[in-house]
Amino acid sequence: MVTKIETIIVGGGQGGLSTSYFLSQQGLEHVVLEKATRAGNVWRNDRWDSFTLLTPNWSFQLPGAKYQGNDPEGFMAREEIVARFEQYVEKFHLPVQYNVRATSIEQIERSDRFRVITEDSTWEARNVVIATGLFQKPKRLALSTDLPERIMQLHSSEYRNPGLLPEGDVLVVGSAQSGCQIAEELYQSGRKVYLCVGSAGRAPRRYRGKDVYDWLNLSGFLDRTVDKLPSPKAKFSGNPHVSGKDGGKTLNLHKFARDGVQLLGRMQNIHDHTIYFSSDLHENLIKADKFEDEIVKMVDDYIIRTGMSAPEERLPVFRDGFNQKEITEINLDSSRISTIVWANGYNFDFSLIKLPVCDEDGFPIQNRGVSEFQGLFFVGLPWLNKQKSGLLIGVGENAEFIASAISSRR
Repeated sequence: MVTKIETIIVGGGQGGLSTSYFLSQQGLEHVVLEKATRAGNVWRNDRWDSFTLLTPNWSFQLPGAKYQGNDPEGFMAREEIVARFEQYVEKFHLPVQYNVRATSIEQIERSDRFRVITEDSTWEARNVVIATGLFQKPKRLALSTDLPERIMQLHSSEYRNPGLLPEGDVLVVGSAQSGCQIAEELYQSGRKVYLCVGSAGRAPRRYRGKDVYDWLNLSGFLDRTVDKLPSPKAKFSGNPHVSGKDGGKTLNLHKFARDGVQLLGRMQNIHDHTIYFSSDLHENLIKADKFEDEIVKMVDDYIIRTGMSAPEERLPVFRDGFNQKEITEINLDSSRISTIVWANGYNFDFSLIKLPVCDEDGFPIQNRGVSEFQGLFFVGLPWLNKQKSGLLIGVGENAEFIASAISSRR
């Protein structure tokens, strides 16, 4: 049996739900197909216990449900984020069908309609909105298969808290947002931590009287369009490390080194139970420092340009990471490392769409989320035209545009 409907949204995360909100407001027939069993799945099941929102509470701006609480500059905990998503679906009666995984999307021959096949049903729709996001498949280095069986391996999406790991030291691979937050929690719990440092930058949590996210929003940094990037691949750069824990704080790799974390270059190879690392640690520390310098300069220039009144501030300068002896190999048989946390991101995969819709990097070819195939749209991804189109602060803007495009096709 084939179920026919005007619009199908594949994915019930922030992009899919925002689009559903706007379609519902216009009374447009649609359904949201979500593979998880409950709302807020990523926040509920793919984040660790102490996770908090990385951006201030005021940035939670789902359409129709913008944050109105009494702590706009705070950082809500994982449980509150999940609850807000659950309440969002319930409040606006969004037509979400849970535990439905789409496996194929194809255009019906000699038709302006699409066929969406799930694990146990078939649908036909005039419009299909892809809202599956970029964080689809946890990424591990291929050489992970060369590690001894005694080493526990888990992705950052599987990590929950230090107490669930076996006794021993921990190697965290990746120094963007997740890697740095997990590494900090582990070493503060008393673990010896080794951290493979990549090229992700550092941002100050607060500067000159405001949260850095306030400055990024005010200055138009989050409104940058994809044509402003140095290359198309820059869309996939790791997010700068920063934390919302304990009321929000800066994460600094040099302070990690001062606190006893052993910083390492990128993981390069594994042979005979020995892990080999690149000698690029200092190069990557320079990149992290430079990113903060550029953010600070951007804020200073904005303040001067607009004539704002803001207190002067000079951030502390740390050099501890450069003072550590650089290690390029660790023998696992003689070390106490018992766990490796892979915090090197995710792979995205749009292969369920049986149409040539992606570029050489696998990213959708589109204009503000509108593909060249009439009726096929994308939401909830960064850089659909602006950086913020995949963020809680900007996903609604893109979803509204797509809902309007769907309405115009009626």
